[in-house]
Amino acid sequence: MKKILIIGKRGFIGNSLSSYLRKYYIISHKSFKDAIKIQSQINKYDYVINTSINNNYIYKKYNHKFDNDLKISNLITKSKTIYIFLSSRKIYEPKANILETSKLLPKSNYAKNKLISEKKLKERLRNNILILRISNVIGDKKKIKKIHTTFIDTFFNNLRKGFIYDNKDDFKDFISVEKFCEIIKSIIERNLKGIFNVSIGRKIYLEDLISWLNKFNKKKYVKKTKNIKDDCFFLNNRKLMSKIKIKNSVSELREYCFKISKKKFS
Repeated sequence: MKKILIIGKRGFIGNSLSSYLRKYYIISHKSFKDAIKIQSQINKYDYVINTSINNNYIYKKYNHKFDNDLKISNLITKSKTIYIFLSSRKIYEPKANILETSKLLPKSNYAKNKLISEKKLKERLRNNILILRISNVIGDKKKIKKIHTTFIDTFFNNLRKGFIYDNKDDFKDFISVEKFCEIIKSIIERNLKGIFNVSIGRKIYLEDLISWLNKFNKKKYVKKTKNIKDDCFFLNNRKLMSKIKIKNSVSELREYCFKISKKKFS
């Protein structure tokens, strides 16, 4: 049975992956500080997935001192260990149907830092790396510490204040954390390497997503308009989906949002 090290104990993604993957593999789930301490033991794992992040990496210009992924990759010395790097769709120029070969245009320090890390990790690990450029992952994070704010955090925060943004023509690309975990499992089963987009692969209009998340909300709220035209996007996921061949549909995402809504508003 494959052995997998998941790094990052405080965040939403790390805890979700740990809970899901331990049903299929031998999982060790450690904080970044504890993972650094074990050093040579990292090479006993088949896969290493880092979900930890330094706050300075999110907001400041690149500095290798803030790059948790680079620090961990430097401990990998055996060719059998595959490093799964969780990159971001933010490294691309926002548009519809983004391919892995599409134009890269990182604007925030976070996006620029992710792209720098990609390049450094490829140089360091060569063929023993899997780079996943991930769209917006959504899920119920009520009991998990929020490392940085996502769309779903903003939606529920605004709703508590009595309003929502009504974006009729704006779209993004979303994937549920349940589907994300299933994709990671399929990737590991097939020993994939390289660079892949991880997404639903379709336009998800914000008006629709908001209505799904709001399905069981009976409280009154005000609608406001917010223009995000310059940040509309969706990732083309055909390269990955052709290899893992699992269902990844809008209807599944809608049902998942209904579950979140029922849990939040019941």
